[in-house]
Amino acid sequence: MDISRVLFAVGVVLLALGAYASWTAGRLDRLHQRVELARASLETELARRSALVAELAGSDVLDPASSLLLVDAAHRARAASLDAMEVREQAESALTRAIHATSTDVEPWAGELNLAMRRVQLARRFHNDVVVSTRDLRQRRLVRWFHLAGRAPMPATIELEDGE
Repeated sequence: MDISRVLFAVGVVLLALGAYASWTAGRLDRLHQRVELARASLETELARRSALVAELAGSDVLDPASSLLLVDAAHRARAASLDAMEVREQAESALTRAIHATSTDVEPWAGELNLAMRRVQLARRFHNDVVVSTRDLRQRRLVRWFHLAGRAPMPATIELEDGE
């Protein structure tokens, strides 16, 4: 066997490996961007839900105890730090429990609140799906061996009691 053929074959294999690694790194970068967009969307939906609950509680259509419970839970959810995700998850879950514990089926608020709750569920589900896809890709050997993820932190799923 001629040495030039061996070198050519090695070059083709290295070129193919490099192209695959480049494609995988680009895909991983796009997935990380989707995680950030999904997280921002979830944050927006959580903020909308908190604002709607606070508005409902201040509208004088609920009894005072229910209003106080909802205002307190909405305030705690909004005040929870975005950096301490475990605390935020607990505060948002407490808001969900407060919504379910009170009789919020007052018209016209019931439809808006149900829509806000559903949007939070969908945003969380979409975020977690993208996170799982990103984590699966980051677990591949090629990605780990060649550090294709760079210094990007490993994304984490968000677990909330959101009525699902």
